[in-house]
Amino acid sequence: MGIFNSIAELLAGGESFALALIVSRSGSAPRAAGTRMVVREDTSIIGTIGGGILEAKVRDLAMEVLRERKSVLKEFVFNAEDAGRIGMICGGRVKVLIQFVDASQTQNLLLYQEILATLRARKPAWLITEIPSGEAGLEPSAQCLASNGAAYAGQLGGGTVEALTAGARAGRPQLIAHGDKSSLVESLRNEGVVYIFGAGHISRELASLTGLVGFQTVVLDDRPDFANRERFPGADEVVVLDSFDRALAGLEINEDSYLVLVTRGHAHDKVLLRQALGTKAGYIGMIGSRTKRDSLYDALCSEGFARDEFERVSSPIGLEIGAETPEEIAVSIVAELIRARAQRNR
Repeated sequence: MGIFNSIAELLAGGESFALALIVSRSGSAPRAAGTRMVVREDTSIIGTIGGGILEAKVRDLAMEVLRERKSVLKEFVFNAEDAGRIGMICGGRVKVLIQFVDASQTQNLLLYQEILATLRARKPAWLITEIPSGEAGLEPSAQCLASNGAAYAGQLGGGTVEALTAGARAGRPQLIAHGDKSSLVESLRNEGVVYIFGAGHISRELASLTGLVGFQTVVLDDRPDFANRERFPGADEVVVLDSFDRALAGLEINEDSYLVLVTRGHAHDKVLLRQALGTKAGYIGMIGSRTKRDSLYDALCSEGFARDEFERVSSPIGLEIGAETPEEIAVSIVAELIRARAQRNR
């Protein structure tokens, strides 16, 4: 959501820019189709399409796009030597669409505001970008936002939208042909919401990382001295609970939800795990030793839970990297969250 937020802010401020979009790749290019990078008139960038020689060449083309107020579709082919300089193992091809985005065109701002509203509402939708057949001096590509086969923002017709979304699938962006044109169709899903239960030392470090990798972050605790904006300035939301007994009540928990149980005590984790197992959360992780975990599982089994229900739970939480400090543990947890999200999006 970060790149879309930056785009909307620039347009709202009246600033035009060039937008680079990876349309397709083959080989081992570092970034996937759908990756975006903004290039401003002062040559500064927002986002990245992989760095190295590819990004340098795209930035040069973007400056031409800004001067001529046109768009360019360019395929970059890298041999083994080029590949090494941008981090590829072997050569490959990357096709990039670089468009002039005009802040004076009101529909541009409205489209990106609608994209942000869709992401925040966690509403499933498709972002469709028509890919031109030529290369240089192109007009900006038509785009639209669609849901249930119908467009609700943008410039594409209903028949085209219905045909494109009917052949699309959730997960990675894909090029889909319709008639004599191709379009990049992206499943515009939220990158996920991480609910961090507990506001201690590990939570504080973790919340500073989850936002950096695209998760919305909500911190929940029953202690106002811990759950507050001073300790968690980067969190999207900080919630002070009356208790952990009904901590999940009112939360919209679904497959895009990641529940992280890192409270200050075994009893609180048990209360939360009991609630978490009754949800459709895409990820449940709980801190603690294997001994603590097994003891807690045994206690819940005595309450009627089946042993196989705990297969959903990652505990001890985090990848095994030998983490010891709160900072290291936070890194191990966010790495596990990234892996879980990537597996979901395959």
